[in-house]
Amino acid sequence: MTQILILLHVLGAAVWVGGHVVLTLVVLPRARRANDPRVVQDFEQGYEPLAMPALLVQIATGIWLAVRAKPESVAWSDLTAFPVSHIALKLLLLFGIFGLAVHAKLRVLPQLEAGGIDVYAKHAWAVTVLSLGLVVVGVGLSTGGFF
Repeated sequence: MTQILILLHVLGAAVWVGGHVVLTLVVLPRARRANDPRVVQDFEQGYEPLAMPALLVQIATGIWLAVRAKPESVAWSDLTAFPVSHIALKLLLLFGIFGLAVHAKLRVLPQLEAGGIDVYAKHAWAVTVLSLGLVVVGVGLSTGGFF
């Protein structure tokens, strides 16, 4: 069962993180060069139906794996003990991503047409960096930790 959970978790991460890397390194530069927010909007329309389920899979499998690793969820806030410190850090990164995503959906994307590509780009880069952080911490969690 653990292998299936890890596989689903990694597949969800591949879709989520991979899509954000493509967004920041390919789509945003194209949108900026063309000064055309539709480039971003077209990407979002195609990517969001894949990204949101992938993120939900990551959240569900991540919680399930965390509970299996450390059933006492109260201890997840202990930032000094491995693997708890990694679980707590992943949760903090996840909350940051979630907050940025909600803000982008409610505030930034609606203003994209009015010249909000730069603001959107900052959000996209922040989500990408936090998402890559999740991957690094997740690999550390699986391999005994980087720190």
